[in-house]
Amino acid sequence: MTPTDATQEDQQDAAARRAKGEFVRGLSGFRHAIGDADFPPEPGRYHLFVALNCPWCHRVTLARSVLGLDGAVSMDVAFPNRTGEGDPVGPNLWQFAPERIATLTGARLPECTKETGTGRGLRLAKEIYQAEGSDEQSVPILYDKLTQRIVSNESAEIIEMLDAHAAALGSVFPGAERPRLMPEDAGQRAEVTRLNALIYTAINNGAYKAGFSSDQAVYAAAFAAYFAALDQLETQLADGRDYLTGDAFTAADLRLFPTLYRHDPVYYVRMKLNGARILDYPHLWRWLCGVYARPGVAQSGSLIHCRQGYFGRSWNGVVPLGPNHPMPYPQAYRHPELAPLPKTRK
Repeated sequence: MTPTDATQEDQQDAAARRAKGEFVRGLSGFRHAIGDADFPPEPGRYHLFVALNCPWCHRVTLARSVLGLDGAVSMDVAFPNRTGEGDPVGPNLWQFAPERIATLTGARLPECTKETGTGRGLRLAKEIYQAEGSDEQSVPILYDKLTQRIVSNESAEIIEMLDAHAAALGSVFPGAERPRLMPEDAGQRAEVTRLNALIYTAINNGAYKAGFSSDQAVYAAAFAAYFAALDQLETQLADGRDYLTGDAFTAADLRLFPTLYRHDPVYYVRMKLNGARILDYPHLWRWLCGVYARPGVAQSGSLIHCRQGYFGRSWNGVVPLGPNHPMPYPQAYRHPELAPLPKTRK
């Protein structure tokens, strides 16, 4: 697959930009694909390693669910907080530790699992990479259980290959009932590609530019671009369409959802994106609630994991309990009527 600006960030002068305080997302090193000679599409062969607080993982778990692949592609879930300074291997590593207690709930998180994909019961995602001589440590990972190799760790490409090979991988949905994330029609496909680039640059990665850059000017530019993109998408949805490109759920909707799902309860505070809530955008809120209502979507993510993961590794580790107005999240996503009525233009 050919990388585009909808997949990865420009790496020009990355070291210098990081030194000046800009958050620059690195490149994913494993870029094979289901459908390559070594990785034929077969039911039960592939496995995902994810963390439910990670939005890049969320787009993959979302694709797995909406494409009807929950039973055909197995999955392990890491604990939302990574290893600490006292870990014998080191800090900041994704860990499969279902026994860990979440400070937010005071209990184990039932979604977390041990590592089962490799058959070796590994503790760290880093160890999966080390078996292939790599020093990467990110999730998601798409893994081939038969050859015990990593297929890909680039989320944008994983969702495309799950979409392209859903039937062969064992989707439970007949073709007519299964969304096609990348439409066959050239014009529709071009529109999805355009939206993907905007959403990735200004919203998905833009949230991280705002939240994790230490340069005020970089933050301000990311903040402005993020809300300008929301304004653009609000206008696009103002004609009453159900999804970004019309009446069909596509990859553009799937890519946008994880960030907007996190915005009000997490990113508004943690990423310093306090210009507005999604609840303040009537059409985006209606869209968000509509996507959340689709079968499998609510189960593909967890705001408990998100809150624990983002705030649990902040400077004091305290996780905010709200927002609770006009009602707690994610319950609010079942109530499109909470958003203000759109203003009538004169």
